[in-house]
Amino acid sequence: MFGKIIASGAVLMLFAGMAGAETIEVKMLNKGEAGTMVFEPAFIAAMPGDTITFLATDKGHNAETIKGMLPEGAEKFKSALGKEFSITLNEEGIYGIKCSPHYALGMVALIQVGEATNLEDAAAVKQKGKAKKRFPGLFDQVN
Repeated sequence: MFGKIIASGAVLMLFAGMAGAETIEVKMLNKGEAGTMVFEPAFIAAMPGDTITFLATDKGHNAETIKGMLPEGAEKFKSALGKEFSITLNEEGIYGIKCSPHYALGMVALIQVGEATNLEDAAAVKQKGKAKKRFPGLFDQVN
């Protein structure tokens, strides 16, 4: 009997934690408010357990993590071109995201999940092309 009560409590706590999780949508665009080849929004503030859905609003884009811009314990990911993709992020920290074909054109995003535990390491990653110009504004939004 006591074991069933503990198991029931654990299940309720699990669902209670999931109830607060959000799904955040990010458009992959040829042209948006910030110019051409953009994620919109390009800065995402999330909590552990939130799901980020990258919408294939315009074709030919994907979402991929940037080497060196992941919190410890986080798994890298790479979506297929032109396909909607969802990922649930559980590790706190900064996630750098790029569109593989348009990275040099500055198609990047920054996701902050909870505390920015790896901020210095993520900010130190060398970027190329227009990504160098877009990331400073994104890092300015980290809190």
